Amino acid sequence: MDALEKQLMINDLLYFYESLLTSKQLKILHYYYSENYTLKEIAQLENISRNAVHDHIQNAVQKLEHFEEKLQLKSKQEKRDELIQKILHKTDDERIIKLIKQLEKVA
Repeated sequence: MDALEKQLMINDLLYFYESLLTSKQLKILHYYYSENYTLKEIAQLENISRNAVHDHIQNAVQKLEHFEEKLQLKSKQEKRDELIQKILHKTDDERIIKLIKQLEKVA
């Protein structure tokens, strides 16, 4: 997995599991993955060592991956989206299409 794929995966996992992280983990992941701050920049902002920033990121990512392994919210959502698209491509019935569009808003 390249860096961009990992960044996208982490952002997806954050969407589902951010409330399960501490505020410090969330803030550091936001700086690193959303704002593209370097470890050094984050360390200066948070008044911690560069190594501590690295450890926070690694631990938080491991937690996100563990949550996904156990709860599978992201993978289930991806499967639902895939099935919705298959249904949409196989029907011309406007009632079904309307219901599917409503389902997409909920899911």
